[in-house]
Amino acid sequence: MSVVLDASALLAFLHEEPGGETVSPALEGARISAVNWSEVLQKSLQRKVDIDGMQQEFMEVGVTFEPFTPQQAQTAARLWSHTRNRGLSMADRACLALALDKALPVLTADRAWASLGLDVEIRVVR
Repeated sequence: MSVVLDASALLAFLHEEPGGETVSPALEGARISAVNWSEVLQKSLQRKVDIDGMQQEFMEVGVTFEPFTPQQAQTAARLWSHTRNRGLSMADRACLALALDKALPVLTADRAWASLGLDVEIRVVR
């Protein structure tokens, strides 16, 4: 079954952080929003990681990069009032919007998501 990757889950995998080992088996068929991919790249650059070719490597293992659509933008905006007290960012809400749009579970390292009460399955990797 496919999942939507939150940036935190993919970063845990990339940087060998706790929970990262559970992300590897989910990569084939996984999807990630272009918004979350930007976050992964930015945080990787902060750590001085060479990002050249990174997208291609993930595509080769089966990760699909999804555009952030106007419909998802509207969903993300509507999620703000429901998630603001848990500190979710715009990128977090973009991830959830993709998951809701595709009716797929989310893989995240952010424990605060577990109790959101949204109509989407949240799988916390740590």
